[in-house]
Amino acid sequence: MTPAQIKQQFDEAQRLIREDAPERAEVLLRGLLLTTGGAPEVQFQLSRALDRQGDTAGAAQALDAALAKRPKDPALIEAALPIYTRLGDNARVMALHETNIEIATDKVQATAQKADYLQQIGEFDAAETILRRLIKRSPTSTDLYRTLTVCVKLRKGDPVIAQMKRLWKHPKLNDTGRMQLGFALARAMEDSGQYEQVFDYLNAANAAQERLAPFVRNAGLSTWAPMLEAQDGCDFTPRLEPRPIRQIFVCGTPRSGTTLVEQIIASHSLVTAGGEMGHAYTQADRLLGPFRTFPRLDTIADEDLAVWVDRVQMLIRRETGLDAGVVTDKAINTQMVLGLIARGMPDARFIVVHRDPRDVALSIYKNHFKLGTHNYAASLPAIADQIRNFRIQIRWWKERLPDLIHEVRYEDLVSDPEPQSRALIAAAGLEWEDQCLRFHEHVGKVKTLSLAQVRQPIHGGRREAWRRYEKELAPFIEAWGDFPWD
Repeated sequence: MTPAQIKQQFDEAQRLIREDAPERAEVLLRGLLLTTGGAPEVQFQLSRALDRQGDTAGAAQALDAALAKRPKDPALIEAALPIYTRLGDNARVMALHETNIEIATDKVQATAQKADYLQQIGEFDAAETILRRLIKRSPTSTDLYRTLTVCVKLRKGDPVIAQMKRLWKHPKLNDTGRMQLGFALARAMEDSGQYEQVFDYLNAANAAQERLAPFVRNAGLSTWAPMLEAQDGCDFTPRLEPRPIRQIFVCGTPRSGTTLVEQIIASHSLVTAGGEMGHAYTQADRLLGPFRTFPRLDTIADEDLAVWVDRVQMLIRRETGLDAGVVTDKAINTQMVLGLIARGMPDARFIVVHRDPRDVALSIYKNHFKLGTHNYAASLPAIADQIRNFRIQIRWWKERLPDLIHEVRYEDLVSDPEPQSRALIAAAGLEWEDQCLRFHEHVGKVKTLSLAQVRQPIHGGRREAWRRYEKELAPFIEAWGDFPWD
């Protein structure tokens, strides 16, 4: 092949990847491997094509071939980190982080990313050591304080607290810094027993967050109401045969206990924890939607339903490496497509977690979510809307598919774990295993805000935390109105 022909075929493969035809792109790229002597650029694009098809192991192999020739290429390292994270190869991920730190322009940020990964895999002491060192090196980097306080309880007198308070008074502290530092200081005040100061920092942090990512109350109604209406009165009889991967959907509002429930189920020998995948919901929008004009469920052809299910299966394979088996998915909003799931995934299970709304509201308001993902979290009245809407949706589905939904109350689970856990496992369609009560002993990587809590045994001390802040939660309680608490 001439150089011009090689470039034309390479460009065509990239176009096919962009246009979601990775199988065709793979054929072209494999044809270029011999011609180019396994050029890193070809291997990189081949990894992208394989990744899009759900072949995580193949994508890793192609990236390894590229990295063998360009071990310090930032683009290759950036692509390899999520691939090896999915594969659970901690040693490889840590090695990639070390190389990334070596070549990074912003070494503080690169090192902080390593610390964040250490927290995800439960290496809290190592992460704390790194973060404290970084804070000394870069004391005005407010994101370091927030990351530190996620898993480290600062005691009264810790010099980091004094350092944060000095930075809090800095006249040039912008909204991003005030948001990050405010959440960190609120957590530090609570951990050190200075409860009277907690909401001063929380209110300031959330006000800054709301300025950065404004939220329109009740805007979500225009999405979920048409979706439920499109499934109302439809036949929910399964239309397809079960696929090799069976899903257990664990659904609830943020901070309601879904991570705890997922880890109990995923401690079963037959189950893999998928985390917040959300493919059933997002691919419904992509392949069958859009949500605001969602088609009537009865009008979706079986062929289109099968395309949706197959796409979800492929994405699960990509994230988990599973070709078959049982996987949990605790993504937000899955309840909106429950009728679609019932028709297309006949062996799926659906578990709903409820928790005292006041505890949920407090936990949401106290925690920083990735900016732009949960904008309602900065407003206590908006949080009330969000939790209430979720309960309305679940009540709606319980009237139509009562046998498909298993509900569990967080308070019951933490006060009486064994019978509640046994009921969970049975609802998931599994035989009981005693290790499901010892989930904290073998928790894998956790990316949610509960990454520290789920590494501890279940205990009843997580209930009714809201009572300490009942006065401060008045805007939430007022917005909740006469809607039942439970």
